[in-house]
Amino acid sequence: MRLPALGESAAEEFNLATERRVGEQVMREVRRDPDYLDDPVLLEYLQALWQPLVAASRARGDIAPDLAGAFPFEAFLVRDRSVNAFALPGGYVGVHLGLMALTGSADELASVLAHELSHVTQRHIARSVAAAQRSSTASLVATLLGVVLAARASSPDAAQAAIMGGQAAALQAQLNFSRDMEREADRNGWGVLVQAGFAPSGMVAMFEKLDHSNRLNDSGGFPYLRSHPLTVDRVGEAQQRVAAAPAPGPAPVPLLRHGLMQARARVLMDPSVMALRRLQDTQARGDAPARERGVALYTRALASLRLRDHAAAAQALSAAQPLQGDILARTIWSPLQAEAAIAAADPALATAALQALPADGSRATLLLRAQLAHLQRHEGTLRDSVEALQTWVAEHRHDAQAWQLLGTGAEHLGLHLRSLRAQAEAQAALGNTPGAIDRLRAGQQLARRGGPGTDFIEASVIDARLRELQAQQRRLAQEQSRGRAGDRRPDDDSGEPSR
Repeated sequence: MRLPALGESAAEEFNLATERRVGEQVMREVRRDPDYLDDPVLLEYLQALWQPLVAASRARGDIAPDLAGAFPFEAFLVRDRSVNAFALPGGYVGVHLGLMALTGSADELASVLAHELSHVTQRHIARSVAAAQRSSTASLVATLLGVVLAARASSPDAAQAAIMGGQAAALQAQLNFSRDMEREADRNGWGVLVQAGFAPSGMVAMFEKLDHSNRLNDSGGFPYLRSHPLTVDRVGEAQQRVAAAPAPGPAPVPLLRHGLMQARARVLMDPSVMALRRLQDTQARGDAPARERGVALYTRALASLRLRDHAAAAQALSAAQPLQGDILARTIWSPLQAEAAIAAADPALATAALQALPADGSRATLLLRAQLAHLQRHEGTLRDSVEALQTWVAEHRHDAQAWQLLGTGAEHLGLHLRSLRAQAEAQAALGNTPGAIDRLRAGQQLARRGGPGTDFIEASVIDARLRELQAQQRRLAQEQSRGRAGDRRPDDDSGEPSR
């Protein structure tokens, strides 16, 4: 028999199905935002930290079977300079690039991910909704009772005091509940972090960085401090866990991969020309360790690539060649070399860079090979790329970038119905349901005209998918209509929503 999880008390008021539906609605809007970042290289690194934490949470029993089946447990990136991370309903966790740029090791970043994952597994969002409903009811009861008592005493001042007192009590109850959840996420996140194999010192180092910023009264670049305030209790509990833990070994050496991913986040988080030119001038000391010189060269190469300064990018990559044999793994540098070669329209150099990568099913490699196939326009290479992408999207239906590349490759091969369907799926993955419906209707019209080479199987898939998306659009419209109706005052006859 399983003991109930801490979050199950809120199941009736905000159940798993409701939370997942709300989360999916929020993510549809998030994916349409220009600051939603789908960088395959950074996402691959983020997943390398996120998946062990999810697996450890399952092993600990934090993710029960019903929760595992309901939530996707997806981590995503946001192009933002601020230091922040947040949990959304339905198992989604967002990470700002500013946070990745601040963390000095994989363990520090993993500690934040473990904390946010604990917010999800402990159902803190559902419990917050339930607590808010209860505190609102308590506030209303206290206010009405105060008004009745004041009316009996004929004291307007007493009535006002009762109203303010009821509201203050509700706000304090909600604040206390939030602080309790932060402490709970700290404790649970610590266990998940350790079980996943990360160094506990990472959480300690992250607390120290946030505490240092807190003492300096941050200037707005640390929203994580405001949503996760560092109270004395939280810091004290973290110190007690460190003291009670087994004696730590030597501090882990910062891995090269994290340093390069930190540099990539720093370049991608601010696309302005001024910021990129500043990063393009990054230099390492002449006597700096190979790791530091490699990170500086990576920064210069990527910033030059973003500025379309192909000569400067090639120069930085060439300067890094002597370091790659001993210190820098080719699996880290080759994607950037291929990316730069494709941008410079050099298929031979891009092919050589991709040949250095192992065939390990990496998404970044798959997408780079597809881009190279589009550059070369060889029928055999294009066909292989299209088939590889088709296999990938069969298991990853929400991969908008893969669908887009599939659509382009199919169009080059003259597979027009497949191209239109892929374009539609890309729009659907980005949350643009009307755009997806428009592409599917174009596919229907093309199929009805017929002609040689018409793919009737693809046409039937388009018909079925169109009906599915139209039904989804109707459901969304009905939910929005109910939401607007719920926002109106009961006695409001004007038809305008209440303010």
